[in-house]
Amino acid sequence: MKITQEQKNDLEKLYQSLLHNEKIMRMKDIPMHRGSNCYEHCFTVAKKAIKLCESPLKKNIDLETVILGAILHDYYLYDWRVDSSKRKGHGRKHQYIAAENASRDFEISMEVKKVIESHMWPLNFHEYPKSKEAKIVSIVDKMVTLRQALTTHKHKEKRREHYLAYISHLF
Repeated sequence: MKITQEQKNDLEKLYQSLLHNEKIMRMKDIPMHRGSNCYEHCFTVAKKAIKLCESPLKKNIDLETVILGAILHDYYLYDWRVDSSKRKGHGRKHQYIAAENASRDFEISMEVKKVIESHMWPLNFHEYPKSKEAKIVSIVDKMVTLRQALTTHKHKEKRREHYLAYISHLF
């Protein structure tokens, strides 16, 4: 899909507003895979998802839904490793908590909510990602998660610098 310069400007403005949003910054305190945090993870997913949308094979995709769904897909705001009440079933429940938190803190559409709720498919088999936007976020989330999970802790600080530089702009 060809993204016009005007669309890029609008998407970059949205991305930057979320990147520096006080509520979203709380995700920096949530550890994720092998030394990354929720903030870095979600913005990496957003950036790679938009990159995927630029493919000529992709058509009629709501890019704003992709960005919002990607950035908010893990907006659950707790560390399940520390909070024992959240530990059991985190993989099958956190997307609903993230969707609820996102609905509470931001004005999101039902489509964005569905992207968030379905990103853990096939673990949550009954929440199949039906829209193109939901499928893109779900697939990219798995790609980013796998890459982060296979990374060692050895170069954690160097990797953090790389993530922060990488996610500083959408385009």
